[in-house]
Amino acid sequence: MISPYRSPARVALGPMVLIALVVGAFAAAFAYTAGWFLPERLTPNKVVDAFAPPGGPALGHRRNHVKGICFTGIFEANGAGSSLSEAPMFRPGQYPVIGRFNLATADIKAADATVRVRGMGLQIAAPGGQVWRTAMIDSPFFPVSTPQALYGLVVASGSKDPDAMKTFAGAHPELAHFGAWAQSAPWTGSYAEEPYNSLNSFVFTSASRATNVVRWSLLPSAQPVAVPPDELAKRAPDFLEQEIAKRIKGGPLRWTLVIKVAEPGDPTADPSQEWPQNRRAVDVGTLIVQAIEPEASGPCRDINYDPTVLPTGIGTSNDPFPAARSSAYRRSYDLRTAEAAHYPATTPEATP
Repeated sequence: MISPYRSPARVALGPMVLIALVVGAFAAAFAYTAGWFLPERLTPNKVVDAFAPPGGPALGHRRNHVKGICFTGIFEANGAGSSLSEAPMFRPGQYPVIGRFNLATADIKAADATVRVRGMGLQIAAPGGQVWRTAMIDSPFFPVSTPQALYGLVVASGSKDPDAMKTFAGAHPELAHFGAWAQSAPWTGSYAEEPYNSLNSFVFTSASRATNVVRWSLLPSAQPVAVPPDELAKRAPDFLEQEIAKRIKGGPLRWTLVIKVAEPGDPTADPSQEWPQNRRAVDVGTLIVQAIEPEASGPCRDINYDPTVLPTGIGTSNDPFPAARSSAYRRSYDLRTAEAAHYPATTPEATP
């Protein structure tokens, strides 16, 4: 079986195989924690083993999106979000944030150029103790439509049957859409040039009790510059962390937070389907990243970016994925905190 940590640019892959490599590392975790396995057939420990890299997990670290770097800054709300949600961080003002740029891999030794999907975890805090946590990726949609399908995908990707992926893809035509993105979307050389998307749907409730189902995206102010994968492969294994640490020295980095509002009939429970481009989109403020810190000693290290940690005015929808993600993240958090001695903090002076 081809290692899931090799670069798509250097392996001759069909779209369906590429999809399996991108998502296989975390699919099993979703499946168990959402309850689609019988307890007597699979334990949480077996699930961890299923998505760990060949050499085993990096003790003390997250079990997926294992490579990452912390940032701090502010969310500057312009007030427009209050028309949709009574969440306190949408009122005009500045709110502290703690975030984490990361890569969608379970292999801490994976070179940055080999990982197709990049992510951002974000916590926005408001006076009074309320926080909003979200975990986003740069893909504009998810590979499959249900958590059950994720389980089927991971089984097919690990099968010795050469027709397993073909059979699975025939039953899940949405895979072709993600496969096209994974093969054709440009790669960039910086976390700062990526958009980050919630993909999952949530319910916003305003002070007047009006409700809307929404998704959100963080759109970068930095102009994306396409870099051929073969060129990225020549860079250092951790070039993304090095680049963002260097870039921040030139000044704060910015993203616009845009909320997209669903209309009746939009697929709110299916993150593999995009909503029409003409849906209402509300610019609610700006994420301003002011400082970058290594994860080992940084403020993001001990944050669980559970997407169901939500303030008043934001709730889950009929999308089944956030609950599954929450359980998986909790299991990962429990494991890595128990293993903290294996991941000693380092001083900023000790990092490149």
